[in-house]
Amino acid sequence: MKLKKLWLLLILLIVAGSAATIPVSAEKQVKELEVEELFEGVDGTTVIKNLQTNQVYVYNKERSQERYTPESTFKIANALIGLQTKAVRDEYDVKRWDGVEREFEDWNRDHTLASGMRHSVIWYYQAMARDIGYENMANYVKQLNYGNQDISGGIDQFWLDSSLKISAQEQVQFIENLVEETLPIDEQHLKTVKRIMINEEFDTYILHGKTGSRLSDYGLGWYVGYIETDKGVWVFATNMAGSGSKAKSITLNILKEINIIKE
Repeated sequence: MKLKKLWLLLILLIVAGSAATIPVSAEKQVKELEVEELFEGVDGTTVIKNLQTNQVYVYNKERSQERYTPESTFKIANALIGLQTKAVRDEYDVKRWDGVEREFEDWNRDHTLASGMRHSVIWYYQAMARDIGYENMANYVKQLNYGNQDISGGIDQFWLDSSLKISAQEQVQFIENLVEETLPIDEQHLKTVKRIMINEEFDTYILHGKTGSRLSDYGLGWYVGYIETDKGVWVFATNMAGSGSKAKSITLNILKEINIIKE
């Protein structure tokens, strides 16, 4: 009986000692943002993460976990896949305008991968998606772990109010992987896409981002990306019942409110 007790005590000591050697990982700090007034009564969410400290700011946590169609924010992933599969050579690869008049004047001309990102030219990225092909697209959307990974809505439509859906939390993780260059994409292509995402460049910060809007009714707007300052890098994703331009405006105001952007 004593022997059994000794063995039990020995086992407990070994387990306790082993447990003590396992480092306890620090939980991510999550701070609820009080920015309801910036959304002006419209339903929306924002997630912002500091990549140096893992500090996360969230407004409307419940919505941040809900998946929505990415709309033109998928151009980021689309560009990565297009470069990786050689559907386009580089950021200067030109596609000729087909002469069809579209709703935005900037779309009615020839474009490159970079200008197509800058002006959110849907037809350019639709043509590139067709060149990528269904098999390649499905494979890389899965490898990128992009949202629900469902491209069944059609090779040139699945991200536009269709089958592909992603949450703000998942967008932030995707952008973090892009910034950290841990995606299964060649380094040169990661750097190219990060470069063509630049929206604003000042002495104190560089803003990389992409808007997205559901053009049929402007019932969904996105702004996702990251900002580099001398104090660190923050990734972000905002979505709301509105336009992408409004989502961008709200994001910038929040970045100012929490002193990431200094006025």
